[in-house]
Amino acid sequence: FLSLVAEFCWGFFVILILGNFWFLAVLYLLWLYLDWETPCAGGRRSQWVRSWTVWKYFREYFPINLVKTSELNPNHNYLLGFHPHGILVAGAFGNFCTDPPFKNLFPGLTPYLHIMPIWFGCPFFREYIMSAGMVSASKESVSYVLNNEGGGHASVIVIGGAEESLNAHPGSLTLNILKRKGFIKMALKHGAHLVPVFSFGENELFKQVANPKGSWLRNVQEKLQKIMGFALPLFHARGVFQYSFGLIPYRQPIHTVVGSPIPVKQNLNPTTEEIDQLHALYLQKLKKLFEEHKSNYGIPEHKSLIFE
Repeated sequence: FLSLVAEFCWGFFVILILGNFWFLAVLYLLWLYLDWETPCAGGRRSQWVRSWTVWKYFREYFPINLVKTSELNPNHNYLLGFHPHGILVAGAFGNFCTDPPFKNLFPGLTPYLHIMPIWFGCPFFREYIMSAGMVSASKESVSYVLNNEGGGHASVIVIGGAEESLNAHPGSLTLNILKRKGFIKMALKHGAHLVPVFSFGENELFKQVANPKGSWLRNVQEKLQKIMGFALPLFHARGVFQYSFGLIPYRQPIHTVVGSPIPVKQNLNPTTEEIDQLHALYLQKLKKLFEEHKSNYGIPEHKSLIFE
């Protein structure tokens, strides 16, 4: 989804260069140079963009719902781990990049959705994603958000990343998380409370071409992901006027459940053992959150999360 919009922006930029408006392209390149670090410094959100009426219809299409299970004290900073990635990451965008879902349930907290730095190199597109509240997923960017002394900031990180999108099949409950401990280290360094978030229905929006591990398709996708930094899942859903084939996501409800915070005491130089202990606790809390709510959202009792 993001890649399609980014390609459109690149196309528009090329038209400016090749057409009679090349001077505008030059001015924008100058702006890009001067503004290059902004995605790592809190971005440049716009309340007007986040409140566009189109986002209301976007949320209602599925529909997308944000579920609160515990209070989050705005005097603290938080690191929210979002699971699973899915294909579209619709729950993360709909709940954390548009208003008013998060603002109404968690007053005093400002969410920042961290995405891959590569997207901020796209002309014009970067301006839009920053206005929606997206910032870079770099260490510098996460540190900037969590360094807010007065609290009230919430870093939202899709823990499984692009690699996890290759597991985004309907019914899949596999999360790429066992080796992902950087977010734990960041939480410890900044004393940010950890909050597990599970988005039920995220994997049901598209049907992905079968790509079991070890298959030629999966091997190609994994190699491309390592080279380009983002995955290329082959997927389809419904069309505009028919339901058999297309790229429009299915109308499947998404329930993004925000769990209870795990208190974290600041530790500027955490040891490997301390990181592993907190990581194990996070996995335990994430699994508990899933088990407590799965029956509400159509997950069979015998199914559980699979950590890889």
